[in-house]
Amino acid sequence: MRETKSHSLRTLDGLKRASDSYVCNRETALRRGALMEGSILGGRGAELRGRSVVLLTKDQLTSGVAFYELDGLVRRLAIYSNELSLDHLPQVIADTGAEFVVTDRIDDVNGLKGVRLIRPDIARIVPSEYERGPELRTEWVMLTSGTMGPPKLVAHTLESLIGAIGPSLLDAATPVWGTFYDIRRFGGLQVFLRAAMAGASLVLTSPDETPAEFLERAGALGVTHISGTSSQWRRALMCGAAEKIQPHYVRMSGEIADQALLNHLREIYPAARIVHAFGSSEAGTVFEVADGLEGFSHETLAGGRGVEMKLENETLHVRSGRTASRYLGENAPALKDAAGWVDTGDVVELKHGRYRFAGRRDGRINVGGLKVHPEEVEAAINRHPDVQMSLVRAKKNAVTGAVVTAEVVLKTTGDGADRQTIEEILRACRRELSAHKVPAVIHVVERLEIAQSGKIARSEASELVPQDAVNV
Repeated sequence: MRETKSHSLRTLDGLKRASDSYVCNRETALRRGALMEGSILGGRGAELRGRSVVLLTKDQLTSGVAFYELDGLVRRLAIYSNELSLDHLPQVIADTGAEFVVTDRIDDVNGLKGVRLIRPDIARIVPSEYERGPELRTEWVMLTSGTMGPPKLVAHTLESLIGAIGPSLLDAATPVWGTFYDIRRFGGLQVFLRAAMAGASLVLTSPDETPAEFLERAGALGVTHISGTSSQWRRALMCGAAEKIQPHYVRMSGEIADQALLNHLREIYPAARIVHAFGSSEAGTVFEVADGLEGFSHETLAGGRGVEMKLENETLHVRSGRTASRYLGENAPALKDAAGWVDTGDVVELKHGRYRFAGRRDGRINVGGLKVHPEEVEAAINRHPDVQMSLVRAKKNAVTGAVVTAEVVLKTTGDGADRQTIEEILRACRRELSAHKVPAVIHVVERLEIAQSGKIARSEASELVPQDAVNV
């Protein structure tokens, strides 16, 4: 794990060199120097010293500014993600022992009991007028997406969060970072911290900003390093503005990166270093792969830089100083086993001498007792040159319990062309997949929904516009 000289985000080495760098969204740009020294809490920062706080904001820039002020000041900082229903907020407050909610959504949370509210205002950054005192070791709490129920609360330290940030990204000329990924999610927070440690500028998306608008703005600001989920990159490549940026470094995380996507990114950005990283809120950042191939090698599984990995019951287990310490909350499950291993829940298969992620253990489709990973079927579909992206789901079936269905977005559409392409996809699936994994029906759709987490929306009905379908 990378050692830090202090416990606070404000005192990271990179920030000392960052007087001319900034953090911005579409509307606002803020100098890092002001973030290191200023306050957005309206003179109420002293009330928060040593307290447990939930941070809930409308946009990620406000959260990013608050990170600087709250880290090292509060005892615990829980970051409430925008995609989570506010129905979960009372339980999060109870599980974290929060005494304050720092929020600009006052009207949404006015009925809360047992906590005090503080409104942050990035339009009024003023020099801190309160004594912060000695820096505290703040516990950072990340919330999982909660798509299958209430979110889990995952406890980290600043040291565990920055443990994977190596000198290769810090010693080069100062980059300009951009991210599709919301910094209130684990993957986006990693980008935020990388930029902070390098003293680099950071370009964030704004609410309701389209991928094309963000890419155009990122290009104008000279973004050199950029990150997003695989779904966000697929959407970016579809929008017609991908060539607005000329990055040196392209990063994917949060979802499986299949070979078709890696090849497409290499075609668009031939001079860039293209990597896909594996990590999670619980396991931390584990490794990254930069050889242009999906999956990872035997050498990667051997670990290194303080990370150990093993396969047990087909799933990847991780042990390192980068993992979270525990889940919070009454009756919370154990995050690690007795030996310190975190079960990631990601199923890994060895194929042709290389390990590949098959999908999530809890996301498998049961077809007559046989298991299907949706991501494996999507990877087979996405290899067709006319497919932009795909989503595989289960459909109830009276005989087998469920069958596999797929929705695909094509690069070009037309009644005859659609039917021919779907037939080609089905032939390819039959060649590559076992019979129970082949989609029983494929719909051509105009778009697939990307959740606010940046990942393709699997558990909710997506906003689909069916154009054609072929039943097998």
